[in-house]
Amino acid sequence: MPAYWIAHVTVTDPEAYKGYQALAPAAFAAHGARFLARGGEAETLEGPGFARHVVIEFPTLAAARACYASAAYQAAKAKRDGACEAQVVIVDGV
Repeated sequence: MPAYWIAHVTVTDPEAYKGYQALAPAAFAAHGARFLARGGEAETLEGPGFARHVVIEFPTLAAARACYASAAYQAAKAKRDGACEAQVVIVDGV
């Protein structure tokens, strides 16, 4: 059963955020991730607004969790720390 990362992000330091963008794709690829939504037009109907919204599908919940915990993703995340405001959740699919 698939699982999803749902991320809401507002980049506050675009130059620093480029470090995340350079490293994160390899971490996602290593865990079978597929982007379903990334950026594009969005409308916040409830709750706090973020500039960017991302939905990433993983083959399983275990793969989604393993990606986040991986050394490769944690190295990428370290590059975005302080460069954005983010909310990331992992959701089990149906």
